[in-house]
Amino acid sequence: MTTKRKAESRPLQEIVEAEGHLIDSHIMEQIFDAVIEYHGRFEVEHFHIGKTNADPSRLRLRVEAPDRASFDKMLSQLHALGCAPVEEQDARFARVERDRCAPEDFYSTTNHRTLVRRGGQWHEVQNQRMDAVVVWQDGKPWARRLRDIRAGDEIVVGMSGIRVIPEAKERDRLAFAFMSNGISSERQVETAVRQTAALVRSVLDAGQKVVVVAGPVVIHTGGAKPLASLLRKGHVSALLAGNALGVHDIESALFGTSLGVRLADGRQEEHGHRNHMRAINRIYHAGSIREAVAQGVLKKGVLYECVVQGVPFVLAGSLRDDGPLPETITDMNAAQDAYAEQLRGAGLVLCLGSMLHSIATGNMLPGWVKTVCVDINPAVVTKLGDRGTGQAVGVVTDAGTFLEQLDRHLQENRRQENR
Repeated sequence: MTTKRKAESRPLQEIVEAEGHLIDSHIMEQIFDAVIEYHGRFEVEHFHIGKTNADPSRLRLRVEAPDRASFDKMLSQLHALGCAPVEEQDARFARVERDRCAPEDFYSTTNHRTLVRRGGQWHEVQNQRMDAVVVWQDGKPWARRLRDIRAGDEIVVGMSGIRVIPEAKERDRLAFAFMSNGISSERQVETAVRQTAALVRSVLDAGQKVVVVAGPVVIHTGGAKPLASLLRKGHVSALLAGNALGVHDIESALFGTSLGVRLADGRQEEHGHRNHMRAINRIYHAGSIREAVAQGVLKKGVLYECVVQGVPFVLAGSLRDDGPLPETITDMNAAQDAYAEQLRGAGLVLCLGSMLHSIATGNMLPGWVKTVCVDINPAVVTKLGDRGTGQAVGVVTDAGTFLEQLDRHLQENRRQENR
């Protein structure tokens, strides 16, 4: 057997290290599972268990795999879990030759905090988000969407010189453990609402934004009034939704129906099926939602409060939209940009009754932004976490009921503070 064949027959090896709340967040078991998944082997060379909330655990692991393909896939998986080679190297960079066209081996980001090594120094990636490339600009690495890269940009390629820091499960998040169950009792929902109210206050007090992502079910379930109240009281910093929420919010404000159903008694309004079209028509006559408010055509509701309180809102269009409303952004790239702009500086995102917009928003967020997803369907509340949003928790309940209770808790908190 030649020397080359002997070298190829030996297992490929690497020593990697990971640091953080490896046990609480179940990261260590995921690391071990990743090695086994690719038919590899591991040997723990060192493990330090953190003894306090602030003290991280540290793991040094020798890993090996039987062939190059398995080895590369295994290291890629370990990398996403926060494992970095002990032998530090600078990241590799390559120039983009044509707009929107990256080299084949470009590095694709996760939503976790990421560091890039250059010139022997570690630099944190700015504007962190998942499914992006890393561009070096103005002395810093930036996460940038593939469609936004331009010829001449210098981007990270390969896997060397990159550290990923997965989000640790926070100690207080254990109180939300019941939310992972398929069905939440009334008492559990009450607890979730109370904790969410406390979170809203703490985020706003810290100078961060509370962003609400809402689907039309918020209007259908009677959530327009409490959501409008939250906007009026300054508890919401921005509203992200689709055209449907806007249409049915305005229908509700003008005609007292949502999808032609009277919100007062749940009965079908005669000829109510056309009310949402009448609502769109009224806004077109006024010229826009903002003009409808200025002219006194629109006097209440969620979007009314957004306009009056100066809270920015984004309505993203879709293929099935009626109208759509004048402010609805029908260019999907422009809608994504508008969403991303309002998400800057967010400390908490409340996703209410919309799988599509919730997942889309989650893909734009760094993993450390807390997200509360509320839906009556248990499958929806776990979907966001499955997409990799580390700080997402779910509440299985009616969105309208949740908003009503949230508004009440925040109001009670304010009364207690004023005593």
